[in-house]
Amino acid sequence: MTVTDPTLTPKVELEALDNLFSVRGKRVFIPGGYGAIGEAAAWAFARHGARVAIAGPRLERATGLAGAIRDAGGEAIGLQLDARRVQSIDSTTEEVIGEFGGIDILVNCVGIQHEQGLTEVTEEVFDEIYEVNLKSAMFLAKHVARDQIARGEGGRHVHLLSVRSQLALRGRGYSAYCVTKGGLVMLVKQHAMELAPYNITVNGVAPTFIQSDRIRTHLERDTFRDFILERNPLGRIGEPCDVVGQIMTFGAPAGNYMTGQVVYIDGGVTASQ
Repeated sequence: MTVTDPTLTPKVELEALDNLFSVRGKRVFIPGGYGAIGEAAAWAFARHGARVAIAGPRLERATGLAGAIRDAGGEAIGLQLDARRVQSIDSTTEEVIGEFGGIDILVNCVGIQHEQGLTEVTEEVFDEIYEVNLKSAMFLAKHVARDQIARGEGGRHVHLLSVRSQLALRGRGYSAYCVTKGGLVMLVKQHAMELAPYNITVNGVAPTFIQSDRIRTHLERDTFRDFILERNPLGRIGEPCDVVGQIMTFGAPAGNYMTGQVVYIDGGVTASQ
């Protein structure tokens, strides 16, 4: 073999470096986009020049957030989505594709939790958590991937998980929640393998407790708040913006070579337990 090039190290492309975190012009679909992390993601992508579709069961919240983003100079639409129903997933995803001409980035922020101890858990609650947290991720990914494969331009899938995909919680009824979040880890890995030939990456972000109305009742209990702070190496409760940076990285050119990964955004909790 004759090597004509004196070095195998590629030249540093300065323009590529300049655009590492650019999402300008990207079409982003955010199911669950008006929750704490979803809303922060919607604002972040829009403020960086992306077109954002926000979807959830409460249409007024989705359209209200989209309107606020448009008032601030961004591009956004709000849509209704019942994540428990595959038909709703398909029709809403198709509506986004029709409005934007395609979906470049899926940011799946759908998720619920109803706490029930193992000896009290009901079939109805378990099925609802499974349908919303895990089954919806499968069919959101399916419909978005079909569009991305057909267009042949690659794409990104980012799923919101939890540290409960790796860590159980003592003294609390988290069986259904932990099982569905753990299942999402393998969904990310398997989808990454199936979609890699089409230049579609699939990754997950897994935060611990994040400041939001959803955990307000927990944080207002001094003993629980102290427990959370004591076990967190960084000594604070995270905020939505702490999570959004990694979501955007997975969606931007900076995430080009990452797929099948789950990044735990938890102040060091999973590194120490």
